[in-house]
Amino acid sequence: MGKWRPLTAVCLGTFMLLLDVTVVIVALPDMAGALDASLTDLQWVIDIYALVLAALLLGAGAAADVLGSRRMYVAGIALFAAASLGCGLASGPAALIAMRGVQGLGAAAMFATTLSLLAAEYQGRERSVALGVWGAVSGAAAALGPVLGGVLTQSLDWRWIFFINLPVSVAAIWMTLRAVRPSERGSRRVDWAGTASFALFAGAATYAVVRAGEAGWASARTGVWFAVAAAGLAAFVVVERRVADPLIDLSLFARPSFLAVMAAGLAYNAAAFGVLPYTSIWLQTLLGMSPVRAGLALLPLAATAFVAAAASGRLLHGAPHRWVIGGGLLLIGGGTVAQGVLDADSGWAALTAGLAVAGIGVGLVSPALAGAALSSVPQRNAGMAGGAVNTFRQLGYALGVAVFGTIAAARMTTSLDGAGVDGAAGAAHTLAGGGATALRATTAETVLRTAFASGLNTAAVAAGIAGLLAGLAVLVWVRAPAAPEAQVRTNPPVAVERG
Repeated sequence: MGKWRPLTAVCLGTFMLLLDVTVVIVALPDMAGALDASLTDLQWVIDIYALVLAALLLGAGAAADVLGSRRMYVAGIALFAAASLGCGLASGPAALIAMRGVQGLGAAAMFATTLSLLAAEYQGRERSVALGVWGAVSGAAAALGPVLGGVLTQSLDWRWIFFINLPVSVAAIWMTLRAVRPSERGSRRVDWAGTASFALFAGAATYAVVRAGEAGWASARTGVWFAVAAAGLAAFVVVERRVADPLIDLSLFARPSFLAVMAAGLAYNAAAFGVLPYTSIWLQTLLGMSPVRAGLALLPLAATAFVAAAASGRLLHGAPHRWVIGGGLLLIGGGTVAQGVLDADSGWAALTAGLAVAGIGVGLVSPALAGAALSSVPQRNAGMAGGAVNTFRQLGYALGVAVFGTIAAARMTTSLDGAGVDGAAGAAHTLAGGGATALRATTAETVLRTAFASGLNTAAVAAGIAGLLAGLAVLVWVRAPAAPEAQVRTNPPVAVERG
């Protein structure tokens, strides 16, 4: 059992940081009521964590090479724990959003080091087993977030979805210091300019989409933020072409397989999880379900994801990545489209089949993505590819929540306007943000249910199409044979970390 303690330590931190991507979903209505938060506030509570995690992940990987992976991992857990305490004590939406951003910084430090820690601890078949377990844990964490969030929110309070991280963090630090050997340092320099320009691109793009939901896609302010995003992306390309140690070798994107895998990572988190926050709000504020019942209504996604991940690791080991990931994305896309069948009389059971099908896809895709990224590039770029696919996954979630929320609110506006509701745009944002109770005094229940259902349907279909297109791209372009995960290596060592 002792040889698997490093795996346990790494999986404990990984589970915690990925759980926090989605654990807030079922708590959103309670947060909105306690903090007087708007739809935009709720979007940022979700998005800022995934956005910071995505924006800083590659830079954190380079910093870990300088400081040592174990030291970086432990520091990330400590920062994550402190930020979790700040989230739980937040007195308003601005404070909560700020602390969620700090949480994302700690999560980036943790997530960037997980693969290198496992690669240093395990070799041969044991490494394959370790990476398989890590992949299954990664897939299950995001899917289980809404369920655990519902239990904690109803049993205790929404703040406990953050407080629970404190004892888990203490256990993860203790286990890491006891079970994981001090890491070796590399010679790679941190590309601060690349990190800053990528963060500018990702943040501005997400903010532009959120602004579009309020001011419209054609508004001047929305256009300015899209221009800032474009400038950030252009600056990132220029920096990466000139810097000695780039975050990502841009020539890798000339490889169809690598490009398709990155698109798969982006679409995977967006399609599978991007609509769930609004589904949770619908379950609680329109159907009147408690947080626990709302979490349980989403359980088919988590349950089938866990079973599929465990089965695929045992039955599909060595299968071509294009079939596993491509087929999984088609299932995610089809299952998400199947959730777009709601009307004013629909209940939670209308989602069950679609969630279950999407969950099977999640269980197939999540464990296979890292291996597919590694096999799509030369061995010398293995670490870079692993960091890139995780970056695209989290960026996909942040953009997915923003894009699909904007789509849902726009469709709700059209529905409410057609029903003759005054101030339809404002009412739609209130409705999508969990404020159905405030609207019931002036608007018929059937009108509200019809509007929310139409918004969810449109968002689900859009998300499903994204998953289907990504699945087809993988099936067409990913041609490289599956590479054994045991080939994963860290950067060449230069000096052993002290302390």
